[in-house]
Amino acid sequence: MWFNSAFHDNLYLPNERRTEPMLSINLIRIKIIAALLIVCAGCAAIAKIDMNNLYGTAAPINRATNITQQQTTPAQPVEFFQHQVNPILESRCVVCHACYDAPCQLKMTSSQGIERGASKEVVYEGTRLLAAQPNRLFMDAFEPAQWRERGFYPVLNERQQTAAANTQASVMARMLTLKQQHPLPDSKILDEHLDVSLNRNQQCPTIEEFEHYAKTQPLAGMPYALPALSAEEHGILISWLAQGAIQPAKKVLPEQQLAVDELESFLNADNLKMRLSARYIYEHLFSTHLYFSALNEPGQQPQFYTLVRSKTPPGQTVEVIASRRPFSDPKVNRVYYRLQAVQSTIVNKTHQPYAINEDLLDKWQRWFVTAQYEVKKLPSYAPEVAANPLIAFVQLPVNARYRFMLERAENTIMGYIKGPVCRGQVALNVINDRFWVYFVKPELADSVDIERLYLSQQNNLRMPAEKESTALGLSWVEYAARHSEYIRARSDFMNKKFANGQHLTLDGIWQGDGDNTNASLTVFRHFDNATVVKGLIGKPPKTAWVIDYALLERIHYLLVAGFDVYGNYGHQLLTRLYMDFLRLEGETNFLALLPSETRHKEFKSWYLKAGPELTQFIDSDANMFKQASGISYSTDEPKKELYQMLQQHLSEVQPRDYQPQDSELSSNSKALLAKLGDIEGMSASIFPEITMIMVEPQHRSDAEIFTLIRNSEHFNVNSLFNEEGNRDKKHDDTTLVHGLLGSYPDAFWQVKEQDLAKLVNIAQQLKTQQDYTELLDQFGVRRTNPNFWSFSDKLNATFRRHKPIESGWLDYNRLENR
Repeated sequence: MWFNSAFHDNLYLPNERRTEPMLSINLIRIKIIAALLIVCAGCAAIAKIDMNNLYGTAAPINRATNITQQQTTPAQPVEFFQHQVNPILESRCVVCHACYDAPCQLKMTSSQGIERGASKEVVYEGTRLLAAQPNRLFMDAFEPAQWRERGFYPVLNERQQTAAANTQASVMARMLTLKQQHPLPDSKILDEHLDVSLNRNQQCPTIEEFEHYAKTQPLAGMPYALPALSAEEHGILISWLAQGAIQPAKKVLPEQQLAVDELESFLNADNLKMRLSARYIYEHLFSTHLYFSALNEPGQQPQFYTLVRSKTPPGQTVEVIASRRPFSDPKVNRVYYRLQAVQSTIVNKTHQPYAINEDLLDKWQRWFVTAQYEVKKLPSYAPEVAANPLIAFVQLPVNARYRFMLERAENTIMGYIKGPVCRGQVALNVINDRFWVYFVKPELADSVDIERLYLSQQNNLRMPAEKESTALGLSWVEYAARHSEYIRARSDFMNKKFANGQHLTLDGIWQGDGDNTNASLTVFRHFDNATVVKGLIGKPPKTAWVIDYALLERIHYLLVAGFDVYGNYGHQLLTRLYMDFLRLEGETNFLALLPSETRHKEFKSWYLKAGPELTQFIDSDANMFKQASGISYSTDEPKKELYQMLQQHLSEVQPRDYQPQDSELSSNSKALLAKLGDIEGMSASIFPEITMIMVEPQHRSDAEIFTLIRNSEHFNVNSLFNEEGNRDKKHDDTTLVHGLLGSYPDAFWQVKEQDLAKLVNIAQQLKTQQDYTELLDQFGVRRTNPNFWSFSDKLNATFRRHKPIESGWLDYNRLENR
């Protein structure tokens, strides 16, 4: 790194300061680094020879043969893995090793992930010129030998299958043992040798490189930057590894298979009407976890399924079509939509539970099958068609499409938060830290005039995914021009529609058909990850969105169906910039409900310090609804009034989840906790994004969990890069919810109910980082806390008990070190 820094500094010096001596120094450094690389490569080669001499040549077939033999004549009972080994893997390993942000791409959520191993390649790379090769589990490769060809290396022993080799030639076993030999130092804060920053330089040693790794980073054993496993836990895992690390597959029960067969039969009907409908359903549900609610035992986690495209019909073994996107050309004559049982551990950051039940299937039947429409020809998979749902699915009724997404609106929006990427700051710095979402009612979206508008604007509503995964960032200009044309046409339509005595009123806002709690949502952003929940959570936010059919569809096809985490810089840049359009669209829909004379002023207050292009757009008449609202206001705070009216409008479908007042703590304790949600300004800015608080009740044994969220204020969210410079910390605030909210906790607090007054008082008085450190000294459960794992176990168990379907293991990669 010192070389890179020196070279960078010299590169940008004025000409008179770029001296020959400095260039000579850099050349010397290059030679030194080259020599070090040669030495390291030589050491790795020597280590490989030693391993080969001791345990034989590495090859995936060695493990494959051993697994086959043990499955035929089990050397250890299945119960040993299920009841002793797997709970440790999930609670100690999976909490850091899941999804694309797993360190070194080592996904330990399944046997396939562990067998695949690790990689030195970085998935989150926003500067690559060409799209990278996708490396998705259960899709792009299946056998360890295939993964080795793709650059993944084993963390389990693939040499002789003996107890000695299974531990000494296994990166996983050596990492665990290293931690036992070098536990965390007895200190509150980790020293600089243990980097826990988000974009830390990951160290991914192969077994040949491990000796060097252990000598240079003795404290970097696993679990990384967390307390070591107990002696008993370590012994169980080492015993399992020594015996060959066999992981038996889960079995699907017969009654589950019957339900799977029935759903697959429905989705794979031969008529064109159903083939198009099934394609639509798949492209919207491919990232979700489906389950059959009627078969689920109360209080238990269901068997989840993923919906995949297969080359084979129901009744035959699934052959997954591995395409970059759900709408990419399948290169087969007929696509079949099949269900695959989820074999992986459920982690919260990717978990989107989606209940399949009789009521839902009746609605699908009504919307897609018995509705009066005709499909004359199936659309092509050409990118310019398939990437734009307004073109690809034009033969499906708008009502069917919009109703389908609205029915589970939380899941629809959740897709762009939990779907194909796990996390991503560049994608999420386009939204505010907390905002409310409402929806246009389907009856308006289904009007003939609205449908004509969509048809007329197909070309202007083209999506960046049509450029596929290697795109040019300059394409932005093309999409910006088209979107401006759409906004102008849409504004003209709206202004004419409501010019003759008609007005926009709350009657146009969907009320969930009287019983659907998806009618309103709250979105929280936590820097590079986010959470969406049903209902209007917290105090009224600065901004809100009103989403109509075309906007909801484009959000999904931009950020879920159309986004490729392996795409190049141009694809990622286009996606981020296009999302600016969609955010502005949702916000201006909300502004249209305010008095016409206040809209520009309110809009401008959301985009302080904005660049000239955005300022010009805000001031332009093309983007703003000009007609008067049909809502009567009586104060000089119309936005506050509007929020109150919308709250009343949707009162019958407001869920009770996450309400602190629903806690079973005493009234006094709830009143004290509520004060945490009222902290504002610079004091609020000291808190991390997500703090999970465990309260130990005074007269009960069951703990209660609360989440304190810091809402980071920005002058505007239109800046692509300078996020920190755009922060307005003096207007930060907090939201307190009952239960766990968020997948990536930054901090843990543990407090006895009788000590709540003390905790709240300290939190309210925060002025400096030292004040926060003192709070953690009394109530924090830091990474270094000897009781960290027992606290973690209790926290996750409480989560599962209260949310058996929605819960999943939390991710500890964001835990702070202060």
